[in-house]
Amino acid sequence: MPRWLPRAMVLALALYACFQLGSWAFHQLIGLLINILISFFLALAVEPAVGRMSARGMRRGLATFIVFFAVLIAAAGFIVLLGSMLAGQIVDMVEHFPKYLDSVISWINQNFHTDLSRVEVQDSLLHSDWLQKYVQNSASGVLDVSATVLGGLFRLLTIFLFSFYFAADGPRLRRTVCSMLPPARQAEVLRAWEIAVDKTGGYLYSRGLMALISGVAHYILLQILGVPYAPVLAVWVGLVSQFIPTIGTYLAGALPMLIAFTVDPWYAVWVLGFVVIYQQFENYVLQPKLTAKTVDIHPAVAFGSVIAGTALMGAVGALIAIPAVATLQAFLGAYVKRYDVTDDPRVHGRRERAGDSALVRIRRSLRRDRAAEPAAPAGGDGV
Repeated sequence: MPRWLPRAMVLALALYACFQLGSWAFHQLIGLLINILISFFLALAVEPAVGRMSARGMRRGLATFIVFFAVLIAAAGFIVLLGSMLAGQIVDMVEHFPKYLDSVISWINQNFHTDLSRVEVQDSLLHSDWLQKYVQNSASGVLDVSATVLGGLFRLLTIFLFSFYFAADGPRLRRTVCSMLPPARQAEVLRAWEIAVDKTGGYLYSRGLMALISGVAHYILLQILGVPYAPVLAVWVGLVSQFIPTIGTYLAGALPMLIAFTVDPWYAVWVLGFVVIYQQFENYVLQPKLTAKTVDIHPAVAFGSVIAGTALMGAVGALIAIPAVATLQAFLGAYVKRYDVTDDPRVHGRRERAGDSALVRIRRSLRRDRAAEPAAPAGGDGV
């Protein structure tokens, strides 16, 4: 046996053990790593506001606290308004449930020639086996729901805590990272950091502006139709349609359609038509103008990045996919060499006819030959 073989075997086993340990630790800490990633992007989003406030003489920690407190107040107000609206609608539905049930039973009796009564239907529902099983399962699932809610609150607290430290100690964090790199690499890291701040802040700014425009437009429609809770529904449509990628538009339009249906079924049709038309206006007119200077990526690239982010990290990946891809595109754009595009009709989407292609090539070659010939001396015979 060669001398190096035992050492190689021990080294291979040690490397395999380290790999297994690292893989186990990564899977155990994947939740924490995702929370840190969300916190980092959230800190990048509030960095412009915190930087402006600290540039005016305010302490960076106080500026970060004010920004996060404003965000927290806005989110809490929105949740309270939405919860009160949903609670009011549930109370109305419970109060009017007997009337709805009577109308359904009368329609069934008229069309199917039956003799049903509300008392019989209620008794059959209350004494049915599936209802009792559903109540038992719901009672046993209360603890699971409570644990999920508490876990979500703890996760939000963790994200806000890390985001606060990232934003408040941003300069110190940059100095720490740069201290481990040579000077040439430090400039690249700082440049990438600046691009990430600009793209993330620009993404949130453009999305916030589009949410405001969308909310105002839907508020006007709901107010004209006389749909209740128009301000809350408008805020819901604006935020959900802009900050939940891909399916946000459908989730945003479902709630106002449901509330409008309780007023008049035709109002739900009007809301659906307005949502579809406004979405086309936003996609082809409003969004390209607002995101041209902030998050300048192709719609197909944005859609693909959302799908990839969803596949990798779920809803979190879908939310941060667009600013991450925009940052990567802007950073790599400085290192990709560009060339002048040839003057070919196929570049502009036009194709030459088969009979004219040879003639066009001959004309182009003659033009190049004439341009390459030296000019004759003025006043001479050219010899």
